[in-house]
Amino acid sequence: MADESFKKEFLDTHNAYRAQHGAPPLTFNTELDDAAQKWANQMLAKKKLGHSNTNDGENVFYAWSSETKKPTVVVGQYRPAGNITNAGYYQKNVLPKGTE
Repeated sequence: MADESFKKEFLDTHNAYRAQHGAPPLTFNTELDDAAQKWANQMLAKKKLGHSNTNDGENVFYAWSSETKKPTVVVGQYRPAGNITNAGYYQKNVLPKGTE
C-alpha cells in the first residue's frame, strides 16, 4: 500500500510535467486511489501486468528490484479519461512544452 509521501510525490511529479505543457493540475481522489491500489494488488497476486476494466484513464508500471527481490506495481487512474478514449483530447489539452 502506498504511503502518503509516495502519493504526494506521484501527484507532484505529474503536475510538474503537466505545468510544462500548460495542462491544469490534477487533484488527489481517494476513490481512484483505492481502485488503483486494488488493481495493483491483483496484478501482483496474478504476476501479470495489464489494464483493469475501468472507464477511467489508467497507466500501469511494473519494476523488479534485484536488491529487494520484489516486484513493484504502480497504477495511476485518472478522471476524466483522456488521451486514448477521446479523439483529439491529447492534441487539444497537451500543448508543446513551454506553452502556457
